[in-house]
Amino acid sequence: MLFIKLADQNVPKLDESLLSGLPPFSCLTRPQIRKILDQARSRRYEEGAEIFREGHEADRFFLLLDGYLRVVRTTPGGDQIIVLHISPGQLFGIAPALQRETYPATSIAAAESIALSWPVRLWSDFTATYEGFATESYKTLGSRLGQIQQTLTEMATQAVEKRVAAAVLRMVNQSGRKTDKGIEIAFPVTRQNISDMTGTTLHTVSRLLSAWEKAGIVESTRKHIVVTAPHQLVVISNGTD
Repeated sequence: MLFIKLADQNVPKLDESLLSGLPPFSCLTRPQIRKILDQARSRRYEEGAEIFREGHEADRFFLLLDGYLRVVRTTPGGDQIIVLHISPGQLFGIAPALQRETYPATSIAAAESIALSWPVRLWSDFTATYEGFATESYKTLGSRLGQIQQTLTEMATQAVEKRVAAAVLRMVNQSGRKTDKGIEIAFPVTRQNISDMTGTTLHTVSRLLSAWEKAGIVESTRKHIVVTAPHQLVVISNGTD
């Protein structure tokens, strides 16, 4: 984890070359990145910490350096749904890109995480001054809105087993790391989390994971999932309803 060692340093001491490959900075020069970093604040968040809450005033926007985040939205009926996960190197909390003054969702650290943040007043300055920053930021926003729409469409149209398989595969594709047993999701994930991602009950998720374990498709513990037969999970996610 590249940034753990840097988390307790002042932001101006971060080497801008470490950020040059990340999407918001990839089109910028090192002096431009330096100017942006000099205005940032860094903070470490423990697993489960709420970074900001849906509906609250959007006073800062963020860049995730290390860790993983869950993005949670509240349905009209009051249910909490995990609509996506955010990986290192991505912007989040970018309410001004949506022309909003409040956060559209709640952001929770899925694992110990480190993020940079800036006052929201700087968003218009950054996007106006640094074309590359604006271009990459709006690409990220478009991709994220597409992911959320896909998740909501799955919940409305797909059978439960397909939804759960698709949710597990998304986490594998986003964070999976190879182990001697298969591909492990890199951040802690519980059966309740999967329930919140798929709009189904905890009992149903537990039943499916237990069946997949017996079939040799996954191995799961209280907070970790390893996919031992990815192809079979793909087949389930693509199966006919």
